Order: sequence, then C-alpha cells, then structure tokens
Amino acid sequence: MADDRGVAFFDLDRTLLRGGSGPIISKALQEVGLLGDRSIPGEALVYRFFELFGESRLAMTATRNAVRFTAGWSREAAHKAGQIVADALVPMVQPFAAPLFAEHRAAGRPLVIATTTPIDVVRPFAERLGFDDVIATTYGEREDGTYDGSIAGDFVWGPGKLRAATAWAADHSRYIEDSYAYSDSYYDMPLLRAVGHPYAVNPDPRLLAAALLRRWPVLHLDVPAGVPKLPVLGLEPQQLLMAASRLTPVPFARFDIEGWENIPTEGAAIIVGNHRSYFDPLALGTALAKRGRPVRFLGKKEVFDAPVVGAAMKAMGGIRVDRGTGSDEPLAEAAGALAAGQVVALMPEGTIPRGPAFFDPVLKGRWGAARLAAMSGAPVIPVGLWGTEQVWPRSSKAPNVLNVLKPPTVRIRVGPPVADLRRTSKSADADTKKIMAAITALLPPEAQLRRIPSEEELARTYPSGTVPSAEELEREQARRPGSD
Repeated sequence: MADDRGVAFFDLDRTLLRGGSGPIISKALQEVGLLGDRSIPGEALVYRFFELFGESRLAMTATRNAVRFTAGWSREAAHKAGQIVADALVPMVQPFAAPLFAEHRAAGRPLVIATTTPIDVVRPFAERLGFDDVIATTYGEREDGTYDGSIAGDFVWGPGKLRAATAWAADHSRYIEDSYAYSDSYYDMPLLRAVGHPYAVNPDPRLLAAALLRRWPVLHLDVPAGVPKLPVLGLEPQQLLMAASRLTPVPFARFDIEGWENIPTEGAAIIVGNHRSYFDPLALGTALAKRGRPVRFLGKKEVFDAPVVGAAMKAMGGIRVDRGTGSDEPLAEAAGALAAGQVVALMPEGTIPRGPAFFDPVLKGRWGAARLAAMSGAPVIPVGLWGTEQVWPRSSKAPNVLNVLKPPTVRIRVGPPVADLRRTSKSADADTKKIMAAITALLPPEAQLRRIPSEEELARTYPSGTVPSAEELEREQARRPGSD
C-alpha cells in the first residue's frame, strides 16, 4: 500500500455535511437535559445565516465565550448527546465524500475530522464514518466528570485549528506539507495554506475568491467532480437551465410530455430513451425539468472533446464515453453517481441509427443500461421520443431555430420502471431487449410499422445529407447501433 506520510483533514459543517450541525447538536443536548427546552432568541436566524454564508467572526467569538456556560455539565451526558448527533449526521454526509475517503485510505493517509465542534459531541460521528481520529475543541473537566467552563488546549478554529492539525501530524509521524485539507470556511485559510493539497469545498464567498486567486481546486461534494455551483444560491448550471426552460419555452419546438410523474422525486434512477436526433438530450432534459432533477448524461467523447460544448457538458456533470476503448470506467462513474442518489441518462442505441435502420420498428440497443442496472440496482425508466428529428435532423449541423411560426411537436412519453429485469452479468442481452421493448411501447403506432422510406427521408438520416452508395448502404444495414 502506498503511503505518502500525509493526512487528510476534513472540516465538518458545510464540508462533509450538507449544512450545519448546530440545530441537531442543540436538539440532542436538550434531549439529554444539558440545555433547556427554550431556544435562544434569534438562534434560527443565526443557523440560517451560517447555512447560506458560512462562519462569521462574531458567531465564532460567541461560541467561544459560551463555553463558560457548560460549567457543571456531565461529560457522560455529552457523550450520550454525541450518539444522538451521530444518528442524525451520518445521513447528512455529502454523497460524493465516500470516493474521497476511499482514495485517501488507498494511499495510506489517515482520515481526521478537524472541527470547532466539541470533541465529546463529534467523536461518535467520526467513529461511525470510520475516521482515524478527531481534532476538535476539548472542554476542561473536573474530577467529578463535569465540565469546568474552560477550554483545554486550543479553540480549534482559525490559527488554533492549524496548531492542532500540525501537532497531530507531528505526534503521528506525518507531515503537514504533504497533507490534504478540505474546508468551506475562509477562516480555515491558515490550515489550507499550510498543507500541500488544499481544497475549497462548498466555499463561502471569501474562500471562493481566495481559492480562485490561488488556483486551489473547488469541490462540491453533493455533485460529481467538475460540476460548479453558484455561491450562496447553491445551484448548479443545469438547475438554472431547468428553471429558465420552465419560464422561457424553446420557440422552435413544442413539447407534448406525458408520464413525467414516473420520474422519481428523489433517489437513483436510470433514464433510457431512443435516439433520433441531436436534440434528444434537450428533449429528455425538458421532461426531467418537470421534476427539477439534474441528470448526468453519458455522451460520446467527441462531444466532450469539442470546444465550448465539451466544457458545458462537463459543467453539467456529463460522463464521457470513449466507445473505442471498451473501458468500463464510464459505467463505474455512472454507478458512483447512482450510488449518490443521482439520475443518470443514456441512449442504449449508442448513436442515431442511419439509413434504413432509422426506420426499423425494432429498436436495437447496446448493453450499457442493462449492465448499469445490474451494478447499481437502480430503477430503469424508459422514455419514448418522437419528432426530435423534425427539429434537428442528423443531416443538419444545427437545429432549425427559425421555425417559430409552425414549430414541430416533440412527443415525449415517460413510462414506469422496466419490470422483471434479472440484473445479472449473464442477463445483459435479455434485459437489454426488455428495456428496448419498454421504450418501443411508448412510441406512437406509426413508429411500430415497417415501411419503405423515401430517398429524401433516407438522406436526412446521414450527416452528409446524401444517401451512400449501394456498397456503403449495405455496410450501414449491417452496422450495430452505436459502433461508429
């Protein structure tokens, strides 16, 4: 096992957790009888301010001064409160924190929570997560097991957190300059500057500015790596686009959507649709926007490698697929997103069918969706798309955005989860056929009739806008969807 002698230090509130632990700790202390039933005037407002903007010097000064009011508290009761707190906080851990934990463990780095929160309250939570230790504010204790109203050692905040982390590293023969630190707070700048690998996680506005100037990585552990979020609002770009789509419809297309309530309001889901046009992802996104759920699209590497569009796809949390390598890495990344409770979308056909295959009523899919369903156990939600090719045929480099007087109608039907999937490595082919059959059942009757297309219709299915020669056409008919 590799071991670089560093440590991975994680802040607690707004870093490991989706928000702050303050309200939960207050409630737990009330349950064990250490706090009265009455809330402090303005307490809710202070917590809300922290959720939006992070720590403030005034609030932390008040926290430090409040330690004297703990004089006489039973440490045993505080431990009991810590168990209650752990029960509530474990579900609040950010979904994409687990891969970071695994990465550091694989490298032999200890995992240490570094927080201002009292150590007796936070240690049970750290133990539940399998952390190696906790650096936290320690209250002075009397011989009878009660707090004496003082702080033993450093108040673990700002420079105090750096001193505590440096001391921990030295005591365990580790090097602070080789260490990693993750925090949301500008007041953790002393520690972030000291370590070799600082990360701003869900940063407050001042830390975000400092991180950008210093070119520190900025992470949001509730979304896949690389997906940015707006400060304070906490929204990712895709959510803004979804909101905009509800307010400003696409003028060159009309959407006829039914069954969108089959998309789960929360939790993992695999969205699968047929592929007819470059417009399909936008059509799928429009259906998902009705649920307000961001989606992680699996897309061809050519899209991700393209200027501007590729950067946008990455910012949306898209998953790059290089079909030429046969690598399972995209499926593993998609499975990780599903494990975090996200929605993943893909087109099992792999690419838009060309020529006569475009008009074949029998949809043929690749095994990716079935394999992903077997890996994750997530429900597979079928979507039937029709009419997207009228908005943006494959023969065009862009959609017909000028068609606003008589825009074509895009028909979108979302079905219930595909039933009776066996979800095994040996059932990928059979499960794929069930998935494609479920999509087919959502298409209009005309899509399920076999017919001979006209020369003009055939031409619109090719990027060149022309029908290939007889020899090329024969190769197209034998081509498995998605192989190009």
